[in-house]
Amino acid sequence: MRNSTPVEETIDNLAHRYLDRFPGGRLRAALTEFLVFGLKQAWACVFGALLLTVIIAVRLWYPSEAAVARNDFLTMAAVAIQVLMIIFRLETLRELRVILLFHVVGTVMELFKTDVGSWTYEAEGVLRIGAVPLFSGFMYAAVGSYMVRVFRLFDLRFDRYPRRWVTAVAAGGIYVNFFSHHYILDARWVLLAAVVLVYGRCVMHFRVFRRRFRMPILVSFFLVALFIWFAENIGTWSGAWLYPNQLDGWQAVSIDKLLAWFLLMIISVVLVAWVYKPEAPDVLDAQPAGDAQIHARHPDLGVASPSE
Repeated sequence: MRNSTPVEETIDNLAHRYLDRFPGGRLRAALTEFLVFGLKQAWACVFGALLLTVIIAVRLWYPSEAAVARNDFLTMAAVAIQVLMIIFRLETLRELRVILLFHVVGTVMELFKTDVGSWTYEAEGVLRIGAVPLFSGFMYAAVGSYMVRVFRLFDLRFDRYPRRWVTAVAAGGIYVNFFSHHYILDARWVLLAAVVLVYGRCVMHFRVFRRRFRMPILVSFFLVALFIWFAENIGTWSGAWLYPNQLDGWQAVSIDKLLAWFLLMIISVVLVAWVYKPEAPDVLDAQPAGDAQIHARHPDLGVASPSE
């Protein structure tokens, strides 16, 4: 794995020890792949999961008479999570640069969107910029944290990845439209068509454990957007922020928001791609491989040799 952390190395090593101790057939190998996939996905979501857990806990148990406002407590908790992840080497400094960029991009959009009434936060606390509490930037950072982690954890490779300047133009258009559609024609459907045109031929290759799998990259965009939409429902239920139609009582976030999150995924991918340059799959990676083959081509994966 690329620049793996100690926890990520442990996940891979435990899987290898399990198979070395209990050699079996295809079913055991498939179950191991599935288990490692779940563990890596959970680990990729660790920042967002911790932040969402704090948001839910604050909703359920934070005292209303507390000296520290709820939004300020959320901001301090988010900062603490980020600092601890760096101290305990759960996140690399290279990834932190990308995450900070997500902070900036997200906070700028938050300032505008709250000003035009797209959503609102409780007017409390001092750790804020205008109507935007500072913890909101960490929600975008959680998306950034997930993106850089899956890129590394699954050793993502891309077949027919579009030119990066083309993807940057598409992402720029999407970001501008988040602002401009309040004043001029909303171009989101045109932008969606452009995304399909730009990324339509691209296939993502990812390694779970011993095998590589393939998926159209547009499908991965949709799946991540769907996951964020579920998380957004939890966030609004907790009262962290509310859409206008939720002010008189909570209701599920409109399914239309899936399109917004899908388009936001393009911005996220472009930001990450400028740090981790997309690479084409190796010839060896196109085929299922045994331990000896993988170790010969990817010694950094820590694959056990047959003699161990």
